[in-house]
Amino acid sequence: MSSFADRPIKKLCLFDVDGTLTPARQNASQEVLDVLSQVRKKAIIGFVGGSDLVKISEQLDSAGARAIDAFDYGFAENGLTAYKLGKELPSQSFIKHLGETDYKKLVNFILHYIADMDIPIKRGTFVEFRNGMINDPRTSRLRSLRQGESSFPGAKPHLMNFFPSFGVHLIDSGAIQIHKVRAAFVQKLKETFAEYDLTYSIGGQISFDIFPRGWDKTYALKHVEDEGFEEIHFFGDKTYEGGNDYEIYTDSRTIGHSVKSPDDTIRILREMFLTN
Repeated sequence: MSSFADRPIKKLCLFDVDGTLTPARQNASQEVLDVLSQVRKKAIIGFVGGSDLVKISEQLDSAGARAIDAFDYGFAENGLTAYKLGKELPSQSFIKHLGETDYKKLVNFILHYIADMDIPIKRGTFVEFRNGMINDPRTSRLRSLRQGESSFPGAKPHLMNFFPSFGVHLIDSGAIQIHKVRAAFVQKLKETFAEYDLTYSIGGQISFDIFPRGWDKTYALKHVEDEGFEEIHFFGDKTYEGGNDYEIYTDSRTIGHSVKSPDDTIRILREMFLTN
């Protein structure tokens, strides 16, 4: 706690990224960054996202400031990659935990499953390896959003991405919501790889993540639970069961705030810290 002796309020606020601090796959607004900067003068703040640090930084970096410097804590890949006050903390790896042989069996099954699916578009990156999980992202998320929009005229762009997240990226909304693609895929993986003891978490608009049990966003709490904070608040939008914020939102060590948008997040922050 001595690292934060200058903060009058000894509370930590942790934030999901997509849907909480930024629109999905997009950058944080200057208003959000300004409110966070004001809150940081009084309390301690950190981000915790499932994406890798490069992608999170693209969304949260501001002019002249890296995300890991603008926040007191930075947790990418659910905390498998972690920073405190701009300095890197020890990391962990999905492949080290699972083993190369079992990892390849899992990836091969996913790719075969996708190959057999009848979906409108099949191009881009379908499986993305991260230290702590597997995700299926596209090389250009903005391009994917626009491509999805053109595939279904009139559909909202942020609802129409195809298989970008291990993330594995799949559609579960908009014009083909009835197919429940992600939910069915996840159920099949649970049945096939039950012995792997993995967690499957649907997040964002286009994907789901796969990681060892216990490596959800609560993993980030390992880095802060002994710091002596009076309270740890978590803000997230996917706080329903099965969403990738659910475990940390319901964890006994946190006070959860379910938000609908970045505007909702800064409204709550103003009420908590900036009204006096």
